[in-house]
Amino acid sequence: MNAVLRTVNRVLLGLAGLLLLAFGAAVLVGALDLPRHWGFSLPSGWPFRGPDDVLLTAGDRRRWRDRGWWWPVVLAALAVLALLAVWWLVVQLRRRRVRDVVLGGDDPVVLVRGHALEEALAAEAGALDGVERAGVMLVGRRSAPRARVVLVLGAGAVPEAVLRRFRVEVLGAARTSAGLARLPAEVRLRTVRHRAERVG
Repeated sequence: MNAVLRTVNRVLLGLAGLLLLAFGAAVLVGALDLPRHWGFSLPSGWPFRGPDDVLLTAGDRRRWRDRGWWWPVVLAALAVLALLAVWWLVVQLRRRRVRDVVLGGDDPVVLVRGHALEEALAAEAGALDGVERAGVMLVGRRSAPRARVVLVLGAGAVPEAVLRRFRVEVLGAARTSAGLARLPAEVRLRTVRHRAERVG
């Protein structure tokens, strides 16, 4: 799931960057009157052809003035885009991955790499009876990390027993060894999918 979200984020950022770059280049070429200075011609559909061009001409602005639905639709679309942008930003901030974790104890400057702690937690969780695979991601602040855990359970595993052992043996040990007062965790359980078998 995390890999999918990272891929979606990269694709969205790439598309947004390309669109902004293309729009900026179109405006810059027209505003600086580069075709006249450098002696080249623009395609027929180029939006800005000279320094005097504007985004919306007077005709474009007057074209929809008598349509009562036009400006409410434009404002609603802009509001939806703004809300989506704010939602995306909030999701990114909430999913901020912890790079380093501040260890407790007498020396507050001791740090451990967040990725190393994630791998250690995943390895210990994967070694529990009934767990086929485990994935861990630390989010939040480095002085107060939170764990997001995915446990893939094998056939015959008892979820309640797995969660109890994970809380005591894995989270408890990690909290003690890192000297953390708290290490809250959000655990998602999944099962291994098997192909259907024919009988009879």
